[in-house]
Formats: sequence, structure tokens, C-alpha cells
Amino acid sequence: MGTESNVVYIGTKPPMDYVMAAITAFNMGNTTEISLKARGRAISTAVDVAEIVRNRFLKDAKVHAISIGTEQITPREGGNPRNVSTMEITLKQK
Repeated sequence: MGTESNVVYIGTKPPMDYVMAAITAFNMGNTTEISLKARGRAISTAVDVAEIVRNRFLKDAKVHAISIGTEQITPREGGNPRNVSTMEITLKQK
């Protein structure tokens, strides 16, 4: 994955916004692979987005890879750093 146009960052918007972004990334780019990246509470939304894309819109899309990890985040106002879970789901279309 060389370009950032293949990455959809999941946040606090409704899942369908990210579904449309993922479908657009598949259709607009010359790629057969996109990544959904999420941290913390957005991880469940990323899983929802992947499943909606696979089951409702792009029936030939498959989960190619899932990677999980942890990032250490320092709060803006200072204080102790805390660990935040991360997940990246890679979808590949045939």
C-alpha cells in the first residue's frame, strides 16, 4: 500500500460515511486493496464498516489481513501517557 488514498481513517462519524469512503476508494483508485484504520472506541465501527462493505455493497471483497497493536498516547494537557488499542483491516477486491 503505497498511497494514502487507499486508507480510510475511522473516527466518530456514522458508519455509512466510512462505507461510502471505502467504496469510493475502491472505485476511484487503480487499486484492489484498501485499509481501514481505527483506534480505541472506533475499532468496533471499523469492524462494522468492513462487514457492511463486504456483505451489502462489494460481495467480492474479502478481508485480506487484520493487524492489531497498541500506541502510547500522551494527553495534550500533560499527565501520564496511556495505551490505546489500534486495528487495521485490509480489504481486497478480486
